[in-house]
Amino acid sequence: MIFNLIKVKRFYILLMVFVLFFSISIQYVAAIDTGLDTTAQKGYGGKDATVIPKGIPQEIPGTIGKIVGAGLAFIGVLFLILMIYGGFTWMLARGNEQEVTRAKDLIYSAVIGLVIVLAAYAITAYVGGIFKQ
Repeated sequence: MIFNLIKVKRFYILLMVFVLFFSISIQYVAAIDTGLDTTAQKGYGGKDATVIPKGIPQEIPGTIGKIVGAGLAFIGVLFLILMIYGGFTWMLARGNEQEVTRAKDLIYSAVIGLVIVLAAYAITAYVGGIFKQ
């Protein structure tokens, strides 16, 4: 009975911390200027879009950059999830050597994947910088 009461108290404490954290986060995000008001007033692209000397509209490289940025953000979130999952697997292994090895391999693979993605981004940025000049 006491054990269940302790679990219920922990649950409510964690729930209050969770709600407090996200209410503060939402207030912080609401204060950030995203530029949507400016876009709503002036529009996106249109007549005012500048043109790169080769005749490509300025919107295309910007759009490609946003897509690459979104992809890198997704990979970062995926890396974070894999690291948390590997950490929990390692913690909950309870001395089982196969589980510990599996968790270590997962963390190691996630780090190697992140290094490969960052190296690919660095190479792309370098080559793009060369062709831009």
